[in-house]
Amino acid sequence: MTPVILLAAERESAEVTDWAARVGWVVGLGLFVALVYWLMREGWKWRGTLQGDLPELPAAPGEAKPTVLSMSGRYHGSTTAGQWLDRIVAHGLGTRSRVELTLTDAGLHVVRPGANDFFVPADALREAVLGKGIAGKVLTEGGLLLVTWEHGGTLIDSGFRSDHAAEHTEWVEAINSMINKRETEGAR
Repeated sequence: MTPVILLAAERESAEVTDWAARVGWVVGLGLFVALVYWLMREGWKWRGTLQGDLPELPAAPGEAKPTVLSMSGRYHGSTTAGQWLDRIVAHGLGTRSRVELTLTDAGLHVVRPGANDFFVPADALREAVLGKGIAGKVLTEGGLLLVTWEHGGTLIDSGFRSDHAAEHTEWVEAINSMINKRETEGAR
């Protein structure tokens, strides 16, 4: 029995963790993630450079007009009209944020805390529809208010989602009736 005890006493347990290899993998993974993040950031800046011909966004008029409608919700971004995946990032239009939307006779005021506010003049509005997706955001049918407007010769779709989705239909009707009224008066 003595020889068995001696054999057990001389054995060493195997090393469980190779710390040098583990640290190397963690550092390598960290560098890879940093590279991917940097490439995504450069792509975003490059897209903004390509869209640099888009003029500055108009500021809201100084005089206050009576409010037709207002809502709070989320701004999901803007795309080239009809191209729901072609995000426009110039002038901060690609930044998602909370939004306070106000429709007046002068146009559409888009107030975004933490992002650039912008104003869409009434004569630049082209159409409002209920949609289901825009630039990386897909919802149920009718879950998104899509407003088409013209800026610098480019038609733009901007996507909004109200905190109360039942308001979307009222917004579509109000914007489209404003557009139809303007076109009817212009035809005279």
